Amino acid sequence: MQKQQTVEEYIAKQGQWGKALTLLRGIMLSTEMEETVKWGAPVYSINGKNVAGLAAFKSYVGLWFFQGALLDDKKGLLINAQEGRTKALRQWRFATLAEMDEKTIRAYVAEAIENQKQGREIKPAKPSKKPLVLPTVLEAALDADPAAKHCFGQLTLSKQREYAGYISEAKQEATKLNRLEKILPLISAGVGLYSKYKNG
Repeated sequence: MQKQQTVEEYIAKQGQWGKALTLLRGIMLSTEMEETVKWGAPVYSINGKNVAGLAAFKSYVGLWFFQGALLDDKKGLLINAQEGRTKALRQWRFATLAEMDEKTIRAYVAEAIENQKQGREIKPAKPSKKPLVLPTVLEAALDADPAAKHCFGQLTLSKQREYAGYISEAKQEATKLNRLEKILPLISAGVGLYSKYKNG
């Protein structure tokens, strides 16, 4: 899909949703927010922080609030369009132009701006680091060779994961042992797996 360079271009391409987007854009531009195009759609920000965004879909126009979970939303108008994936982002959907109450929209936008000015935000959770689990054959081989075990310990966690995954992916025990034979010299040399034996 071709990304539009300007908000005007974006709105012009949306056909039936042109009026709805123009109305929402007018509300955004009446505030102190800066208008940009990000991810191919209009986004409005304050001090470089995203506050709201607009997007047209087949059956509705969406107004996104990047920190929407912090909004009061007494009317229950906002939804989490990516349940389980996003904590802060909320979307307000309009299926028709008649649904768009300008006064209510302005109130939500004003609250979102005020929250951003106060620095209120829900930060995305850092991905939890899974512990490194070594396949039994690799662990046994390293235990039997202290020098190789030392070298393995000096590798970065990502390189250690590569080796562990390479052995674990093998279905047959014979394949695991064959792969183990190939990687032990690499481990002892202190190099990563993917330089040579990715598809072994």
